[in-house]
Amino acid sequence: MNETLTRLLSGVVYIVLLLFAISYSTTSFFLLFGVFMVIAINEFCNLVQISKIAPFIVGIVLYYFFTFGNVDSINLVQVTLTITLLVSIKAIAFLFSKENKPCSTIDKYFYTLGYIILSFVFITKIPFGINGYNPKIIIGIFILIWTNDTFAYVVGKSIGKNKLFERISPKKTIEGFLGGLVFSILASVLIAKYFIGSDNKETMYIWIGIAFIASVFGTMGDLVESKFKRIAQVKDSGNIMPGHGGVLDRLDSIIFVAPFVYLFYQILYYVS
Repeated sequence: MNETLTRLLSGVVYIVLLLFAISYSTTSFFLLFGVFMVIAINEFCNLVQISKIAPFIVGIVLYYFFTFGNVDSINLVQVTLTITLLVSIKAIAFLFSKENKPCSTIDKYFYTLGYIILSFVFITKIPFGINGYNPKIIIGIFILIWTNDTFAYVVGKSIGKNKLFERISPKKTIEGFLGGLVFSILASVLIAKYFIGSDNKETMYIWIGIAFIASVFGTMGDLVESKFKRIAQVKDSGNIMPGHGGVLDRLDSIIFVAPFVYLFYQILYYVS
């Protein structure tokens, strides 16, 4: 089987599994992303070369606590969000740092907690609103991320000349990034109107805001993972998905986007 066909089939299986699990029930959604989280912990620990035992235990306990444990304490969630955002900011600083050497052991465990484990927790919180679980919200965000990735590649390949972050990802261009952003915003309008099914302008503006977050922070998430891989001198985080690499390679954008989307929700809630 040639590489293109392998990549296509692997991608189709991944998307079908993802959409089915998200749409079927909260249990299947929690279970799938719990499995993804465990695999992502394994891949990240391999990348940064730390013991997996503590991250596995902490990850499974926290994930269960915040999903099947039905934890809804606003204060606890806000503290958890603050920790996650601080780690995200630290990861951005790490990305822009010109040093290409492994970080300290403490930082590695810190990233495993905030960048991997807690980000998965916030992925599971995004689809829940006033009316309970709405799978269309998380599916819509995945569509925005896929749109951004696709058109960043297409536009960058077609007219890209100015490098976005050459020392980390030589193929990414400023033109590609802007193309991905524009098409994500266009997609967000269509999602709000036809997928979410709302003619409310407020809903459209909210989805445009989500598209901006998905494009900007999704790109950053991809670059942050690329830096970890560059330091580890590997092409992919794993090989669980033939032709696509590991779970981190597929979910690097959403795990970085999730806490910022949740923060956006919180801001909208308090403003309203």
